[in-house]
Amino acid sequence: MPATPLANWRTAMFATLIVAFREGTEAFLIVAVAAAYLRRTGRTRLMRPLWSGVAIAIVGSVILGALLVSIGGLGSLWEGWLALVAVALVLSCTIHLLRHGRTMKATITGRIDLSTDHTGNGAALGVFLFALLMIGREGSEAAAMIASLVGQVDGTTMIIGGIGGLLLAVALGSAWIRYGRAVDLTLFFNATAVFMVLFSLQLGIYALHEFAEASALPWIDNAEWHMATEPYGPDGEWGRLLSYSLVVAPALLIGWARIRAIDTRRRIGAFE
Repeated sequence: MPATPLANWRTAMFATLIVAFREGTEAFLIVAVAAAYLRRTGRTRLMRPLWSGVAIAIVGSVILGALLVSIGGLGSLWEGWLALVAVALVLSCTIHLLRHGRTMKATITGRIDLSTDHTGNGAALGVFLFALLMIGREGSEAAAMIASLVGQVDGTTMIIGGIGGLLLAVALGSAWIRYGRAVDLTLFFNATAVFMVLFSLQLGIYALHEFAEASALPWIDNAEWHMATEPYGPDGEWGRLLSYSLVVAPALLIGWARIRAIDTRRRIGAFE
């Protein structure tokens, strides 16, 4: 795999950042809503199993990510399968959030009620498993998505992008806790959904390219498809444009939404 050009290095780091940001945001909101709900309902004794489940889920996700990176580094065939799995995760995650993003808080509190519908150690175990499974799901998705980029970016890029995305997720989650409705989560989910769809397209092309390189595609000329997908890979001309679109398309959506919001406020003001 040739060295990634500087421009594509930046967009690849942005891709890693957005994956960590999106998955980190949902995970942070899950924890924030669950913790606030336990406090408000007088179940503070269950905070320890909540944080224990979160900690174990994070450690497990890091271990899974390291394992996937090592597997992906073995050859083109593994990198192709890893990218294909990431495509499925990206699309399923996007569809799930677009369908249920607005009812996330009610869903979380409902699951907490089910988890704590026990006495003694049963409630603690329920909250622990809730945190472990909910945060573990987000962490495993992020691990698979980020690991799928290992053939396109170096380790430093992944670390910088991953840490940057998590810090942004913490900032957004903190703002959600402090300011509540001031954070437009619907706009956030819609903007990152645009990124995720384009990101899955890029990963799909990358998976096809790696399968062709490993001569794993049946009934077709693998060498021909390997050459055909080269311009759409991370180092190709069209691949770079697709990488740039990962940055530009969500920004345009956010900008258009802000313009519409300003126009709506002006129209309302004109009638008052």
